[in-house]
Formats: sequence, C-alpha cells, structure tokens
Amino acid sequence: MRNILIVARKEVQEGLRNRWVLATTLLLAALALTLTFLGSAPTGNVGVRALDVVIVSLSSLTIFLLPLIALLISHDAIVGEMERGTMLLLLSYPIARWQVILGKFLGHLAILAFATLLGYGAAAAALAVTGEVIDAESWKAFAWMIGSSVLLGAAFIAIGYFVSALVRERGTAAGIAIGIWLIFVLIYDMALLGLLVVDKGKTISGNLLSTLLLLNPTDVYRLFNLSSSGNVGAFSGMAGVAQNTALSPSLLLITLAVWAFFPLGLATFAFSRREL
Repeated sequence: MRNILIVARKEVQEGLRNRWVLATTLLLAALALTLTFLGSAPTGNVGVRALDVVIVSLSSLTIFLLPLIALLISHDAIVGEMERGTMLLLLSYPIARWQVILGKFLGHLAILAFATLLGYGAAAAALAVTGEVIDAESWKAFAWMIGSSVLLGAAFIAIGYFVSALVRERGTAAGIAIGIWLIFVLIYDMALLGLLVVDKGKTISGNLLSTLLLLNPTDVYRLFNLSSSGNVGAFSGMAGVAQNTALSPSLLLITLAVWAFFPLGLATFAFSRREL
C-alpha cells in the first residue's frame, strides 16, 4: 500500500508542477459559474428550482468535458514515461507493475476529483450566496451528480491507461484517445439514434436498448443524472427514458464502476506483459 501511495503522490505533485490541477479546476469553475448564472435566471418564471437547472446544465457539460480531460491526463501515463526512460528508473525500485498502475490511477483520480469538487462546488456555493432557496432533495441530487462525475472521469482515466499500455508512441496514444472520445461522446449516440429511427420499434426492444445504453459510460452517466424521477428528471425531459429502459440508479452506478475497474484491469494485464 505504501508503494501505491508514493506513486499516487508523485502523480499529484507532477500535476501541480505542470499546472494540470490549477488549469482543470479553473476551467470547470469558470464554466460552472457561467452556466449557473445564465441558466438559473428564468427559474422564477417557470417554477423550477435553481439548483436543479444547474444540475442539468453541469451534467450536460460533464458528458463532453470530463471524459476529454481524463483522457488527456492519462493517455501517456505509461507510454510517455517509457519514451522518457523514467519508467525503467521507477521499476528499478522494489515495486510491482500493478502497484505502478494503481498508484498512477489514484493520483490522477485525486486530481480530477479535486478539480470537479472545487469547480462544481463553487457554482453551488455562489448560488447559495445569492439567497436562492435550496432544499435537501436538490442538494442530494447535486452530491450524486458530483460523485457520478468523478466516477465517469475514473472510467475514462482507466480507458486512457489501457490505450497507453498497448501503444508504442505518445502520438499514437493521443490519436486513439481523441478517437475514443469522439466515439463515446458523439458518434455512438448518433448511430444509436439513427438505428432507432430506421428500426421503428420492430426489432430493438426495451431490454436491448438498455443493453446498448450500458455499453457507453456517458449514456450511463446521462441516464443516472438526467432521468431521475425527481425534479431534475422532469426538467431535463428525460424521465420517460428511464421508465422505458427499466435501469435502476443502483444498476447505473454499478455499471459506471465496472467501466472504471474493467479497463484498469486490462491496462494492468497489458502492462505486466509488456517488454520495456
């Protein structure tokens, strides 16, 4: 455990030195504050609580931004150190390869979790300072949104590690990472929507649709945060999706966790078999 924590601390220190932590936190905070004050303006007229609007806005932002940030900080975690020769130096110490992977993962996850909590938390704090009435249900939904956002980031960090453990050059890893982001965030949903339109409900049943949605971590995140049965789900207009797919919040959270740990396991296996 000590070796894992040492590697994790090393990644956090490098993130601080390279301004990754500061840049990510400022970016998330700036976008979150912008969405908060622009998006919550009409709530007094439509009868929707301001924090619920913020949750919907930030969830939509997270789907596009957080996977990209996670892939950017993880795609060269292994291949980059191998190109620089620092991986050989690290492995010259009494440390197992799986400890290196897990330590790096915890370090990068800590960076992403800190940036998400501080950046999104600033939006909620600013909203509370303005005097908006925020009930316990909205605070609970906001807390679940932050937690699931970190879990979504963990999934894409693990995917980035798997890519980094397979390729031989940083440029290749970067290209594949961008391709993965495009597929999961943009192309997959467009293809699924086109398939549903062509099928017209003849072949794709509710169970099959549920399975297809679970194959994309961003869809799992979207369903968890935007299809809830409360005010957030009603405001987002996606509450009916959850009813048709019959995917419970607990199943969606478990699926997000699987999306984090399964690619991490594959990355560990690939790195353990790789020649330095």
